[in-house]
Amino acid sequence: MPTNSSPPSGRRQSLILTVLIFAQLLIWIDGTVLSTAYETLADPVRGLGATPDQLQWATGSYTLVLATVTFTGGAFGDRFGHRNTLLAGMALFGLASVFAAYSHSSGQLIAARAVMGLGAALLIPATLAVISFTYPPEQRPQAFGVLSSFAGVGIAAGPVLAGLMLANFWWGSVFLINVPVVLVGLVAIARTVPNFQPPQKRGLDFPGLVLSTAGLGLLSYGLIRAGQDGTVTEPQVWSTVAGGLIVTAAFVVVELRRRHPSFDPRLFRLRQFAAGNVTLTLLFLALSASGFYFAFYLQGARGFSALRASMIGIPGALGVVVGGPLAARLARRTSVRRVSGTALVVATITLALFSRVGLGMPIPVYMILAIVQASAIGMTIAPLTGAILGSLPLTQAGAGSAVNATMRQTGSVLGIALGGTILSIGYRHAINGSVAGLPAPLKQQAETSAEMARNVARHNGIPGLVHQADLAFVHAMHTGMVWSAAATGIGALLVFGGFGKAGKGKAPEAAAEAAPVRQSAAA
Repeated sequence: MPTNSSPPSGRRQSLILTVLIFAQLLIWIDGTVLSTAYETLADPVRGLGATPDQLQWATGSYTLVLATVTFTGGAFGDRFGHRNTLLAGMALFGLASVFAAYSHSSGQLIAARAVMGLGAALLIPATLAVISFTYPPEQRPQAFGVLSSFAGVGIAAGPVLAGLMLANFWWGSVFLINVPVVLVGLVAIARTVPNFQPPQKRGLDFPGLVLSTAGLGLLSYGLIRAGQDGTVTEPQVWSTVAGGLIVTAAFVVVELRRRHPSFDPRLFRLRQFAAGNVTLTLLFLALSASGFYFAFYLQGARGFSALRASMIGIPGALGVVVGGPLAARLARRTSVRRVSGTALVVATITLALFSRVGLGMPIPVYMILAIVQASAIGMTIAPLTGAILGSLPLTQAGAGSAVNATMRQTGSVLGIALGGTILSIGYRHAINGSVAGLPAPLKQQAETSAEMARNVARHNGIPGLVHQADLAFVHAMHTGMVWSAAATGIGALLVFGGFGKAGKGKAPEAAAEAAPVRQSAAA
């Protein structure tokens, strides 16, 4: 299809959206696949014996690259066509998945995950931009809502597929799930999706790419290093975090000076755009941290197999499927402010309740809390994404979607880094008294993680250490959940404050508000 063709309509719109949803399954499935394999990867016998910081980087390398390359991925789409960018992202993701499956060390897995993040960084902004091209402004919020609601399918399917693979094959098999999705997706995209290119081409912005990667990378490294050292007072920790903040500030300054920046900070002059994106950043921070905890809670502290743990998570994941469409309908009748703000309050309450979860909590109660939480999350993400991206004109679809995706993934990076560090420090302090009498090598292993402590107990016949490790983990998880609840609580305040009566998300009104920003960007 020519790049300057008019937007499709009718059945072709639905067909394109279906193909894009299928392509996004890669990202939704992959995130939950890895979390299901955490416990196995940490096992020295069945996995790679990965330490907590290595597991943080296995996830963090993916989200770091995704967060910092996404806006450049949007520029690639604007320059070479968004269908071509989708095809390149799918192919890269598939090849990296095979590399991850056959990794022989944590370092190789981390590298493969980084390349997978690069593929996803091409997929996400292209998907959002194609939807903006395919649907008129008044229909975009509903299209984004449908796309978001299907995230629950991937979130639910990923752990089940991973559990089945882990029950029958080696840990690396979980990444091979991506391969058939890639092959089908490549054919469907090539035959269906138009190669849309906006009239305004954005530069590739290599200075911005380098600065954003360095800034977020230093920040993540400092936070994860704090978990390794068990303190935030070490010079290597706070100096690295400070360096990351300084480089990130330099990135913002550089982008502000560019005439057509790939990551446009000027868009944050729009109150709803700023409030919505910061809220999604905080929400994804809380989700990444809590997801990290839940994986180890069910498989480690509670002793469930990967398959059974994934089955426990299915009802909660499907809550996203229910919450997304419901929120889209309610937002049209009331406002984004009321729907997403209230949903965030509910998510905050459930996270606070999860901070009281113990080793003896009945699983049905756990599942009910998970369903409520997931439904609230679906009712937050769908209307907020629709309001944020539906408020921008088509010429800014690539830039706006890149900012939106970057902010989400930045939240995920910080959630894994900060959440994992809180868990490591809390666990180390809680287990210290129980391992004080062990020989130094065993004490060091037991203090690394609950998984290592269980391994020490099994191989050295130390009675009571497994239970003490489980208690220490739960104590640390409680602290992390409180911080996660605080993040979503702040997000709720931002939505109630930033989405006034204009929060109904009607594109013409928001587009009018965007005019001064467009003018200043062209100046």
